Amino acid sequence: MSKSARRKEHRITLLHVLGVAWFFIAMIILGMPDVTHAQDKALENLKETGKAFASVAKNASPAVVFIRVEKTVSQGQFFRYRSPFEDDFLKRFFGEPGPGFPQFPQQQKRQVQSQGSGFIITQDGYILTNNHVVGDADRVTVKLLDGREFTAKTVGTDPPTDVAVIKIDAESLPVLSLGDSDRIEVGEWVLALGNPFGLSHTLTAGIVSAKGRSSVGITDYEDFIQTDAAINPGNSGGPLIDLLGKVVGINTAIYSRNGGGYMGIGFAIPVNMAKNIYTQLIEHGNVTRGYLGVTIQDLTAELAKSFGLNDTRGVLVSQVMPDTPAEKAGMKQGDVIVSLDGKPVDTSASLRNEVAMTVPGTAIKVGVIRDGKKMTLNVKVEKMSEDMLTSSRSEDLSNLGMSVATLNNDLAKQYGFENESGVVVTGVDQGSLAARTGIRPGMLIKEIDRKPVKNVKEFEDALKKGGKKPVLLFIKDNRGSHFVAIDPGK
Repeated sequence: MSKSARRKEHRITLLHVLGVAWFFIAMIILGMPDVTHAQDKALENLKETGKAFASVAKNASPAVVFIRVEKTVSQGQFFRYRSPFEDDFLKRFFGEPGPGFPQFPQQQKRQVQSQGSGFIITQDGYILTNNHVVGDADRVTVKLLDGREFTAKTVGTDPPTDVAVIKIDAESLPVLSLGDSDRIEVGEWVLALGNPFGLSHTLTAGIVSAKGRSSVGITDYEDFIQTDAAINPGNSGGPLIDLLGKVVGINTAIYSRNGGGYMGIGFAIPVNMAKNIYTQLIEHGNVTRGYLGVTIQDLTAELAKSFGLNDTRGVLVSQVMPDTPAEKAGMKQGDVIVSLDGKPVDTSASLRNEVAMTVPGTAIKVGVIRDGKKMTLNVKVEKMSEDMLTSSRSEDLSNLGMSVATLNNDLAKQYGFENESGVVVTGVDQGSLAARTGIRPGMLIKEIDRKPVKNVKEFEDALKKGGKKPVLLFIKDNRGSHFVAIDPGK
């Protein structure tokens, strides 16, 4: 190849390389505005979110209160010194103290202090909080963000939902608006305001992780909002707020294992439930609940199939009590309740909550499926008595596959256990350890490991004490009394 040809080839190659280089340089230069714009936009969105949080905190904080409680602990109780909190609150969040933690028996009655949160909902001083914060208090002191302190009186408490109302004597107070917890959706931002560990007016942020949580074992009537907004001891009774600054829930408890702290799962009472309780406590000083008079259970896939259903939506009626609204309306054992006044019913917990919140005397239309056919029953809801409420408090012992309730007058008459004491088996899961051991609904458990159990708490405590070791149950049914050994370790 001639020199001129080689020089020409080199020029072409050099021009090609320069062209490619300029192309990439131009792409980078021209692309930079788009990258910068995207970054600026993302940063601006983050700033706006931060401003929204700051705005909610600024507007809501004055209506959030610090609650200090003084109570008398009876002789024979135990306490642990862990300033500045009394142990009931720590046990609620962290469980019992671990091995080696010092415990001191009390010699006499003793005044102890605990604390929590609340929020003002009327300008004349009505405050929503938790029953477990103020329920058995001798003295309640409320401190506002501006430093003012008031002695509060307890207007009313409702242990089955853990809602309480207290009042301070003041006027023109800052208030929080109550939102609509039914409309909030999973994934939405929520903020928790309260006084964790005594750190006044602490704000934490998270999302709604789930709705309608039940069978948590915190209260009798559960329909919790689950959130990952950090909730700790001292947050109890404080508000869970949406980005509009409206209350959607009352922060109540966290999920924790082995005495640990916050694990990203907190529970708040939906404000719609709290509204109903608040109104009744203000107007009457107590809460009236409706009832149908049935024993119910959730549908499993096996149960749905056996009843000829295509899915597990609905609630199975396992028993209809005599002379109750359900019996008067013609409801029968084996009916599957699928709706209340046209609103779908999916779980036994949601059905129980809906009926309990219905004003006694109200006529409702109950949609049921019987023998594969849909029908509607007209039921007049009646008032639930205290005995009925007690009998409905059945504890779900999931590891054994059964539920139990403290024996009361109604259950004693129903099962023929007059003048007896113990816990009645109210439900047994098919294929469970309890079922395989021969335990059936309607049995009365009188003893565990040769020691009497008189209520659900004693029953639970005895099982926990036994751990995973086999335990001996003394049981009575219509055939007589007998012992049953059951191994929780299996």
